[in-house]
Amino acid sequence: MQLSTQLPETGFVRLPTVLQVIPVSRSHWWAGVRDGRFPKGVKLSDRCTAWKVEDIRALIGRIAREAASGDNTPNPSMPIRNAG
Repeated sequence: MQLSTQLPETGFVRLPTVLQVIPVSRSHWWAGVRDGRFPKGVKLSDRCTAWKVEDIRALIGRIAREAASGDNTPNPSMPIRNAG
């Protein structure tokens, strides 16, 4: 899966799109938003939240830097969901 085909250059994305590029469960995502691990969304209406693409790209960059830092220990704060 290529990131460029999943995220637009700018703008906002809804949660299903976010979860395609950040492989965590919905409940884990919302817990991460609450405790500050993941970016807060922007309320577009009472029942519609979206995230700035720039914030999601920054999160992906941070995750990639942490992975490249040589620390091969799994991060318990970022459990990966099964791709099935």
